[in-house]
Formats: sequence, structure tokens, C-alpha cells
Amino acid sequence: MYKVDDELEMTMVCHRPEGLDQLEAQTNFTKQELQVLYRGFKNECPSGVVNEETFKHIYAQFFPHGDASTYAHYLFRAFDTTNNGSIKFEEFVMGLSTLLRGTVREKLEWTFHLYDINRDGFISKEEMTEIVRAIYDMMGKYTYPALKGDVPKQHVDAFFQKMDKNKDGVVTLEEFILACQEDEMMMRSMQLFENVM
Repeated sequence: MYKVDDELEMTMVCHRPEGLDQLEAQTNFTKQELQVLYRGFKNECPSGVVNEETFKHIYAQFFPHGDASTYAHYLFRAFDTTNNGSIKFEEFVMGLSTLLRGTVREKLEWTFHLYDINRDGFISKEEMTEIVRAIYDMMGKYTYPALKGDVPKQHVDAFFQKMDKNKDGVVTLEEFILACQEDEMMMRSMQLFENVM
């Protein structure tokens, strides 16, 4: 009687070449790049799938001075497009392709999805505060030694004011994209995750 993981691994291994052809067509990576990514992925996750704990563990190694677990949780959810609690190589590569090689709009749509924690199609001030606070926690006290008071909240208040054009208390995808494209500094801040990928 074998586990689901073994079954998944067998299908991944059996379908690898065909899968890579398909992924090459669906992503902005070459076949060689996909092979390198696949090897790295299999190295970290021999079963061919990543669960949230493994993802957090991998991420924690990149941010030894902070607590990356909350941000890693939200990032994991954004990569887990099937919402089944695990990330397959295909999901990982599709997300990575958007983040690293996507158009500005695609990157911003992905970021919006990350910030929209409850998946209702809007970003509330609370949701944005959650993510920004998670980023601050992850970067740790060495990155922001002079932080006093609730800086993430102040940060978000300023962003929100610029983004929520119709002042209805939530930010839609179009408001989000428009505000980020209008404001170079906001664009950089919103894409902070690009530096932490």
C-alpha cells in the first residue's frame, strides 16, 4: 500500500519530459532552465510536492535574522493555486515565471492575489497590514533597527489612501494596478517580495 506522495512522485517522474515541454510553452522559462529548477525542486522535495512546513523551513534559511513563517504562509497560499495544501512543481514554476519574467501587470496581479488573504477580490486595510507586518517580521530587527511604534500600520495607511480611489474602504485589482503604475515608490514597495523570493 503506497502513500499519495509516492504515487505523485511516480507520475512526476513518468511524465517529466512531456511535462517540461508543456511547461516551456506555458512559462517564460527555457527547457534548460526548467530542468535546473526541477532538479533543485526535487533535491529539496524528493516527493515532488512541497507542503507548508517544508516551504517555511526552506524560507527560514534565507532570513535568519527575522521570523519568516507568517510571510512564508501567505506566499505558500499564493503559490498553492489549487488550494490543496501542497505545491506541485508546476504550480511553483508558473508562479516563479510570473514573478521573474511576467509583464508588469501579471506581476501586480500576482501580488494583488498575495495581499487578498480572504480571496474575495478586494484588499482591505487589515489584509494589507497583515502582509506588510509579515514582511517587517521577516526582514528582522537588523534590517529596520530604528523601528518605533507601529510602522507597518503607518506604512499601510499611506498606501491605502493613495490606492483606494473611490474611498470605499477596499482596494480593487484595477485600483491596485493603477496606483502602483502611477507611483514608482509604491511599485517598488509592493514588489518587495521580488527581493525576498
